[in-house]
Amino acid sequence: MADAFVDLRSDTVTRPTPGMREAMATAEVGDDVYGEDPTVNALEAEVAALFGHEAALFAPSGSMANQIALQLLVSPGNELLCDADAHVVTYEIGAAAAYGGISSRTWPAVGADIDPEAVAGMIRPDGYFAVPTRAIAVEQTHNRGGGGVIPLATLRELRRIADDAEVALHCDGARIWHAHVADGVPLVEYGQLFDTLSVCLSKGLGAPVGSLVVGSAEKIERARLIRKRMGGGMRQAGILAAAGRYALAHHVDRLAEDHARAARLAEAVAPFGVLAAAVRTNLVPLDLTKHALDARALAAAARDEGVLISVLGPRTARLVTHLDLDDAGVTHAATVLTRLLAA
Repeated sequence: MADAFVDLRSDTVTRPTPGMREAMATAEVGDDVYGEDPTVNALEAEVAALFGHEAALFAPSGSMANQIALQLLVSPGNELLCDADAHVVTYEIGAAAAYGGISSRTWPAVGADIDPEAVAGMIRPDGYFAVPTRAIAVEQTHNRGGGGVIPLATLRELRRIADDAEVALHCDGARIWHAHVADGVPLVEYGQLFDTLSVCLSKGLGAPVGSLVVGSAEKIERARLIRKRMGGGMRQAGILAAAGRYALAHHVDRLAEDHARAARLAEAVAPFGVLAAAVRTNLVPLDLTKHALDARALAAAARDEGVLISVLGPRTARLVTHLDLDDAGVTHAATVLTRLLAA
């Protein structure tokens, strides 16, 4: 995408910084399928320690990391519970069913505003010829929920409910770094609440590719087999892992800048009645239900003026701040969007 555009479509559009490129170019590598890539091994150990778990596994994508985790927790013919807008059932092309034979059942889309008791009421035990629930999945932060942060108290209550029902709890933590920065909750505190997590290096942190599955040593050993079966076995992947290690060292704390810039955009569009939710992190959700412009029309008009936004539905759009967006870009985007929304 040309540099002339202010790209607010996603935080996945970032390009490696010079320092990250240098780390990639000088990375020590080996064959990761044999477990011999020292940079991959170091990344996996570092991320496992950050979340207080025994082990982690580097995967090419967040979707693969999620699906590996779900297969660890839910055997074929059994059930996963999650919300209706969850990434695992919305943006992963039916992978839970196609690859894992997993049946999914959802609660109404409420973003980060989860009612634990409502989730508890959905859990089905073994017997009675019903599909038994084996795991609950939540998303931190919540993508279609406008980057909302699930409160720590809610997660603790879900952990209690999962323990009482003897089911597992998974976190799609693609943007858990943003939750950590926004609320100040230590990553290890999040980690201790979940049986498995998937955490992404290419959303917000600026790495070009890669996510990790986090869990117990026994689970990650099985995860390596699942990753290979799904075509995710990589060879000299240390080049990619080096980008992830650089991102963890240099790009976590600076997420606060993205949050501040998202707040500026939210403040700019708020007077037009299109802000769909309070902005907590780097996502600004737009609800155009009552506006003259629909999402595609707004996106097309903004593109003509050098601003790219994401279309999530006929009347739903999204703005995302990220590493490659500076204050001047935010100012230009805010000027363009307010003019279009006011017309």
